[in-house]
Amino acid sequence: MILHGYWRSGASYRVRIALNLKGLGYDLAAHDLRKGAQKAADYVALNPQGMVPALQVGDDVLIQSPAILEWLEETYPEPPLLPGTAADRAHVRAMAAVVGCDIHPLNNLRVLGALRKDFDADQAAIDAWAARWIASGFDALEALVARDGGDFCFGDAPTLADCYLIPQLYSARRFNVDTTAWRSLTAIETHALAQSAFAAAHPDRQPDADA
Repeated sequence: MILHGYWRSGASYRVRIALNLKGLGYDLAAHDLRKGAQKAADYVALNPQGMVPALQVGDDVLIQSPAILEWLEETYPEPPLLPGTAADRAHVRAMAAVVGCDIHPLNNLRVLGALRKDFDADQAAIDAWAARWIASGFDALEALVARDGGDFCFGDAPTLADCYLIPQLYSARRFNVDTTAWRSLTAIETHALAQSAFAAAHPDRQPDADA
């Protein structure tokens, strides 16, 4: 398998976590989003959306991190990243969607670039924009974790929800968001980053990371 990604991409980060939790080896193909490498013709031929991540499996190319994560769960079911009952799986998917649908899309690179280019937003305005959506999403997640969480977002084993949460906490700090108010979320992060699968996926440990 070849994971096309970028070290600081939250969506790439969540796929790295899942691959590591599943114990799957992969090669990394790095695309520097700051330089527009994801728009290169050879990459767009693989992924017409021109975004990361993409997971190349033989002659097939999987795009969009939610689809990649679901494929991993279906193809490599052990260890499971979704719980046993339909209701519990729905709860985990909902937690993941708070990040994947309601937070992350509003503070990814192309949206922030549009705010700068089309609306003359400076860095302070960018940070305030990101913080608005991060805070509202984290407030909801904190309540959900209080109901269903343990060592991780849902119980005491990692799930897809944790694959989404940990990268979003990393991203929040890039926008100068003080995350200490969300005590359950940061406790989960501390526990997760002590595990090798999460630690190895951290952006700072990627071969394409800035020195």
